[in-house]
Amino acid sequence: MKNKKAIALMWLFSLLPFLLVALAWPHLPEQVPTHWGLNGRVDAYSSPATLWLLCAIAPLLSLGMQLLPRLDPKRENYEKFQSRYDLFGPMVPLLLLVCVAVTLSESLWPGRIDVGRAILLMVGVLFLIVGNLMGKVKTNWFLGFRTPWALSDPDVWNRTQRMGGWTFFLSGLSAVLLALLAPSELFFALFFVILAAGTLLTCFMSWKWFRDKKEKGGGA
Repeated sequence: MKNKKAIALMWLFSLLPFLLVALAWPHLPEQVPTHWGLNGRVDAYSSPATLWLLCAIAPLLSLGMQLLPRLDPKRENYEKFQSRYDLFGPMVPLLLLVCVAVTLSESLWPGRIDVGRAILLMVGVLFLIVGNLMGKVKTNWFLGFRTPWALSDPDVWNRTQRMGGWTFFLSGLSAVLLALLAPSELFFALFFVILAAGTLLTCFMSWKWFRDKKEKGGGA
């Protein structure tokens, strides 16, 4: 990552969960909710200390976002989609920040929010944004739909990412609509079915584009 504002925002989102947990710590119960079932109900509780582990995930991912381009053998390609990579950087820490905030809310004021819908809505927005960015991602070993056929041919890579972008965008749109309209017993299951179907179709088309190109004598 090179954009200083994006880096600062990413680290702000990464460190804010620690502050939230520290502020809430004196008021937390002996057990806090740490897992919700597909029906949106709490099905696991843990010690409040578990929250510190949840907080630690975001800084590790943020550090990875800054280090991965340096480790990637195709690091020069990041220059071709740098602005999109910088935009993606703060998104995952933001999602984790929301998860921590939701967990604290349910620990202190159980039942105030519909956790399943809140998380699915946030995931949907994330997928919508990532879907819009993915079509411009160039060949690398860490981001995008990294099928063996896409990694073997730049044209197949570009087509795979464009289709993958639509898969993520439509999955995100479905997540938003399901979070707003579908029964709580169904929305996560339906979202995963839509995402899985789109992912499998994208992988199949990546293979087909590579095979067709190779049969025409243009393969890598």
